[in-house]
Amino acid sequence: MIGRQVILTNRSFSHDELLAFMKAHWNTEEYNQFITDPAVSQYTKLYVVLPATPRYLIIVYSRAAGKLFSKDNKVILSIANTPAGASEMLMRSIPTRNIFSGIAKTASTMSEKAEREGPTEEILQKYTAYLRSLLQEAGYLK
Repeated sequence: MIGRQVILTNRSFSHDELLAFMKAHWNTEEYNQFITDPAVSQYTKLYVVLPATPRYLIIVYSRAAGKLFSKDNKVILSIANTPAGASEMLMRSIPTRNIFSGIAKTASTMSEKAEREGPTEEILQKYTAYLRSLLQEAGYLK
């Protein structure tokens, strides 16, 4: 289980810049809508939040070079717990016909550990590959 992916970039992004970039380039039909409702996630003010499985979601954030533990500019995707009571609302944000719908449905029958290490990790990998391709197309990869 990894639970965290790092994409090295050639520039730093503020939260607002990263959110604007993703809003401008992200295919919400294939790769889901962002979660912006604070009732669904306490993370929405600090991170770009994407749905994953009933118990987990994916947070996306950036780190600028030169800070503690950060010698490079990077965009990070990480697994986070879905806030209590939000999973039903969260799962409604996943369209029924995209690359994630079958994964999310399967995850609902697993133990918490199996869900995190299996379907949630798979979703994290797919989001990372897609975001990496968007950043590459825009010329932002290191």
